Amino acid sequence: MKKIFATLLLSLFSLPLFAQYDADTENGVVSFAGRKGFVWESANKKFEFKPYLMVQTAIDFNYYDSEGLDPAYNQDNVHNTGFSIPYAVLGFTGRAFGFITYNLSINAAASGGGLLQQAWADMKMSDGFHVRVGKFKTPFTHATLTTLGETLFPTLPVSLTAPVIMPHSLNAVTPSMMTGFDLGVEIHGMFKNKWGYEVGIFNGTGSSVNTATKTFSDDWHIPSLLYAGRVTFQPFGVMPATQGNPNQLNLNRLLVGASASLNVESENESTNDFRAGLEMAWMHNRLYVAAEAYYMHVGFTKRQKIDESFDYMGGYVQAGYFVTDHLQPAFRYDFFDRNGLDKGGLLNMPAVGVNYYFKGVNLKLQAMYRYIGRTGHKTQLDRDNDDLGLATHNATVQIQYTF
Repeated sequence: MKKIFATLLLSLFSLPLFAQYDADTENGVVSFAGRKGFVWESANKKFEFKPYLMVQTAIDFNYYDSEGLDPAYNQDNVHNTGFSIPYAVLGFTGRAFGFITYNLSINAAASGGGLLQQAWADMKMSDGFHVRVGKFKTPFTHATLTTLGETLFPTLPVSLTAPVIMPHSLNAVTPSMMTGFDLGVEIHGMFKNKWGYEVGIFNGTGSSVNTATKTFSDDWHIPSLLYAGRVTFQPFGVMPATQGNPNQLNLNRLLVGASASLNVESENESTNDFRAGLEMAWMHNRLYVAAEAYYMHVGFTKRQKIDESFDYMGGYVQAGYFVTDHLQPAFRYDFFDRNGLDKGGLLNMPAVGVNYYFKGVNLKLQAMYRYIGRTGHKTQLDRDNDDLGLATHNATVQIQYTF
């Protein structure tokens, strides 16, 4: 696996270097979709400062199956229900000296290190070479690289966010498919406005840690960091980082991509986690369609003295269509082999939703329902364990305001 991953990284680095993002549209939170908005800029256009914010308020209903509940404590099937604020983001983005773009945002709804959602500077060394440093999204999966306020559903696919199931509780090793925000350095760009790439090295500790905590790998004798890369083909121009926007109903964009990452001695130096993914997204006028599949291999380090390794797979297909300039119904089918490919059983998670856009005032209303079904398990115990911690029925209504 080490040779395969090294070959992949070398092939990514050998691609031509090019610019991929525009400072006016890429901040990871709010898509301006052609809107200039409120901007301070110098007369020569080399300096730009744009504040932005996003506030989401949701009401959630979650119903859990009786497995894992203790009747002796009169535990209810309804948990994690009520009002929530998933994100309350205040930030600013802009340009400096004509070749540096920057972004900083604070998520007041988070805690600890997660308060600093992202903070990065992107340096354009030439038309074909960009370097980004700081805290930003790792290059893995279309769903997480989509602008936060522009997702088709108010919640990401469960196959990305839910922890996997392992028969060992050592160090609470429960990684998920998603890597998300992290601290690191990345080179990225576009070639001929069609071929894109991102290659980066990150801490591998996620968005809640803003300090250097890693060491060297005992097994591989390299820094125990997250090594990640992604390549994309976008034949009709750069795909916007959105899953549908009422201000962009006359576009034809297609994205096909592949990504891979290796988190060396992750999760308290207990495992090496390899991830790989394939993605496709198509935006044609009022229609948006996307599909992804991802795979993860978890292997214990030698010091753990566990010879077993585990393989997991998940993915989804989703679509949305603007029946009017304001109304966008949506559908998603999500699947997850959460208990490992060596065991029978699969989680099937269909979801339906609807989005309503209040054009001109930047309000977005979202509603969704998701069901988790189980199939193919060999025993009833396997079936009961597979969805522990996950709500069988979930309903969410969310209102979002962006500026």
